[in-house]
Amino acid sequence: MASSNSSDSSTPAELAAPYGSGPAAASTAASSATSAGGTGGTAGGGAEAARKPAARIRTHHLYQAKVNGERFAMLTAYDQYSAEIFDQAGIEVLLVGDSASNNVFGNETSLPVTVDELLPLCRAVARSARRALVVADLPFGSYEVSAQQAVATGVRFLKEGLAHAVKIEGGKFYAETVRAMVQAGIPVMAHIGFTPQSEHSLGGYRVQGRGDDAQRLIDDAVALADAGAFSVLMEMVPAATAAAVDAAVDVPTVGIGAGSATTGQVLVWQDMAGLRGGKMAKFVKQYADLRTSLSDAAKAYGDDVRSGQFPGPEHSF
Repeated sequence: MASSNSSDSSTPAELAAPYGSGPAAASTAASSATSAGGTGGTAGGGAEAARKPAARIRTHHLYQAKVNGERFAMLTAYDQYSAEIFDQAGIEVLLVGDSASNNVFGNETSLPVTVDELLPLCRAVARSARRALVVADLPFGSYEVSAQQAVATGVRFLKEGLAHAVKIEGGKFYAETVRAMVQAGIPVMAHIGFTPQSEHSLGGYRVQGRGDDAQRLIDDAVALADAGAFSVLMEMVPAATAAAVDAAVDVPTVGIGAGSATTGQVLVWQDMAGLRGGKMAKFVKQYADLRTSLSDAAKAYGDDVRSGQFPGPEHSF
């Protein structure tokens, strides 16, 4: 995806918030002048830089990326420092995923995590990301009962969690739920294919959309996009099926184990950076080995403490 705040002639430039933008406005404006890609400032700064709003990614930027044939990156984030680092690295979308259940809270699956557990993580990410679009997962049990329940939960994530959008799992059955949420002012990313919250009913971690089942996913995506979803995420879907889904909808698609035809790609950050141990899914590419680096650092620290080398004179008052 090219410059995050760029827009064509059909997309008006974003204006500054008319009622103020909170206590962080000054630092945000200053950081925008030196952000990656040069958005938000001009050579020498000055009045022009001060007038420009911070370069926040919006849902229409993701749509424009698909129109322009560009790509965007998405990573999970659950805390201040991961959010800050990924945001400064230019990651366009941060997902406060229910995957925190098994990447932060120590559960085996995503099912046990609650709204009240995710909200503080969401706030930390949203407060720390100056540029990225922050999307929050609605956890299992927080939206399935009714559209009214989904709206109420979505409102909590935007008001209390400071998220910019939410994500829900499920096919066309949830189209009216999505419609109600969008009408309430809650941007919704839909999630189809393998949906981890339904792992028991799906018979475990199984690829979805093979063969004749491909049409079901196409129908799901079309119904959800027609209901107002700004994007459709596909997980563990054959590349050919994902390409057919992407061609069937105008909104951008995001893939995780869904081939390369989607506009965006998402990974759990602990998988991407090699922090989590054990066997990785086929669709994961590891870009670092943080587990080894952190383990080596902890061992070296322990050795220094036990030998008396730390703290040394330079670390003492």
